[in-house]
Amino acid sequence: MKISNKIIYIILTLSILIVGFTSDNDGKKNKLILDLMKQSLKIYHFEAHNFDNDFSEEVFKLYMEKLDYNKRFFLQSDINEFLAYKFKIDEAVNDDNFEFFNLTKETYFQRIKEVEKYFTAALKKPFNFNKEDFIETDPEKRKYAITKKELKENWETYIKYSVMTKIATKLEIQEKAIADNDTSVEIKTFKELEKKAREDVKKTYDDWFHRMTKTNEKDLLKMYFNSITAFYDPHTGYFPPKDKDNFDIHISGKLEGIGATLSQPNAYIKVERIVAGSACWKQGELEVGDLILKVAQGADEPVDVVDMRLDDAIKMIRGKKGTEVRLTVKKADGSIKIIPIVRDVVVLEETFAKSVVIQDSLTNHRIGYIYLPGFYADFEDKNGRRCSEDVKKEIEKLKDENIEGIIVDLRNNGGGSLSDAIDIVGLFIDEGPVVQVRSRFAMPQVLEDKHKGSLYDDDLVIMVNEFSASASEIMAAAIQDYGRGIIVGSKQTFGKGTVQRFIPFDRIARGNEDLKPLGALKLTIQKFYRINGGSTQLKGVASDIVLPDAYSKLDMGEKDLDNAIEWDEIPKAEYNRVISYDNIQNIKTKSLKRISADTSFTIIDEYSDYLKEAREKTLVSLNLDKYKQNQENREKVNKRFKNADLRKNGLNFYILKADSIETYSDTLKTEKVERWIKNLKKDIYLEESYKIILDMN
Repeated sequence: MKISNKIIYIILTLSILIVGFTSDNDGKKNKLILDLMKQSLKIYHFEAHNFDNDFSEEVFKLYMEKLDYNKRFFLQSDINEFLAYKFKIDEAVNDDNFEFFNLTKETYFQRIKEVEKYFTAALKKPFNFNKEDFIETDPEKRKYAITKKELKENWETYIKYSVMTKIATKLEIQEKAIADNDTSVEIKTFKELEKKAREDVKKTYDDWFHRMTKTNEKDLLKMYFNSITAFYDPHTGYFPPKDKDNFDIHISGKLEGIGATLSQPNAYIKVERIVAGSACWKQGELEVGDLILKVAQGADEPVDVVDMRLDDAIKMIRGKKGTEVRLTVKKADGSIKIIPIVRDVVVLEETFAKSVVIQDSLTNHRIGYIYLPGFYADFEDKNGRRCSEDVKKEIEKLKDENIEGIIVDLRNNGGGSLSDAIDIVGLFIDEGPVVQVRSRFAMPQVLEDKHKGSLYDDDLVIMVNEFSASASEIMAAAIQDYGRGIIVGSKQTFGKGTVQRFIPFDRIARGNEDLKPLGALKLTIQKFYRINGGSTQLKGVASDIVLPDAYSKLDMGEKDLDNAIEWDEIPKAEYNRVISYDNIQNIKTKSLKRISADTSFTIIDEYSDYLKEAREKTLVSLNLDKYKQNQENREKVNKRFKNADLRKNGLNFYILKADSIETYSDTLKTEKVERWIKNLKKDIYLEESYKIILDMN
């Protein structure tokens, strides 16, 4: 979407304002960035906010969480001292005053030096793992230590927990080796294992504190700036030059490493997305929502990445093709797992739209299936691939196969090109509005499919889940509003109904060449609305037919993020529903009956309750026997769920005739397609979607 002339005018005006400011400032880069940021937020953000007491209070909270989320460093007396500025941050921002920031910075560095002694002392002698001690693993339930003695005791607890998990893992390896008569594993006494575990933990924390000493003012300044931007919404943030470069690498699609999108909402590095075709996608064990605790280069000692800077952790995870990285991750249920991944270059073909024909053995009905992992578009190359053109080709090939319906899979599709989403909807409708967009400076704009005529008119199912976001939600909402198809999947999609754009500070801060590069600000400038008038923000798109989902009861969507922009609605666009399924209630009833009778879906529904319960149990025993028993119980539940989730669905999948020559003449492509079909055969959600489209017929 192009930026309007009015916005361009504002940017140019902002450039002039900044020149006036920088001629009088003291030359400090952080003041320049702050001034650029606050003016951009005030003028350019979708929602107007005042720098007032509410702003100060929220920024204070966010900043404290970013600085010491786990409450490992600050004392309550430190927080009390900081509280004097709780309602003065607005004044500090307006006056380019960094007094509060400097105070937190100095205290932070001082506490890091002090606590380093605590973990060293704690590891000098063996721990008693027979006592009934506990550790609170949820930082939000912890309190800041009152005294340095209490802080020291807290660190002893953290270290004891780290040593215990190491011992438990080593014991599990030994027990399995004994059971399998595996003589390659050296069997050690508990005393030897405990000592080795303490040595491993000491090395891990030595490395971690060494990296912590590398933390500088710029790192903390980024936290401070992003606490200010996070007041506006969770998708607005300051990107230092290095971070902006990483972002550009990501959106280019040219990735070398494991192929996962990572975030750091707090102290933990979280897996946000698995890139289709990437190394971790092929390996299959890393999942969205996993928390990365440690990173090891092959068989080397793992490095703790909790509380580590995200860019530093990414450097460790990235690497040359063919090398191995081992990730220690915490799963949604709290279990710990080591995942080895051989790095690779993402094969771009795997991220493009593709299709197969589905047929069951009983009825022989033929249904087309299109997998669309993202709304991709190569904006730099006019001859580059676009998802709308690819989906069009897939539909044309499927029509030649005499299919009776089409399933479009948007699960885990985080969005992308808005124009392509509109064009794809246009393949299924004659013409008309697809989505509405509202800016802060203008009335809502209706974006339409202007290509008269549809490419495909028969039955349509759109598959979604909690991670279908942005452009995926636009497509699903339009199909639902027109009554053009049935939405099948999670209770609702992610709920991201906003548009972000980058403002490059180097461009608008004319002059000041000695201070550049300055980075960029990504901020929310627009909001999406369905053609029925409702926003996709927070509420997402509710499925017409809801299928049990393992993550349905966890906090996973936009609504669970701090300061998410509110839902609202505008007048609906003029459009006419094109299809009305008179038997929709009958279709729902049949689906519910099948789901209720399906043991796999029953287990998945039970597992979602288990995950919610497991996540709420944050108090962990430091008694080794009880900890091991708890881990064994979790492993049994996980195994039961995995067996249910991986049963074959009874469907047959066929490569399209138009693709067969190209596919089977290349062994690598053949292998990829066969692996893909193997996974499709275990997709019980696809099986139910197939049956739903038959019921529609």
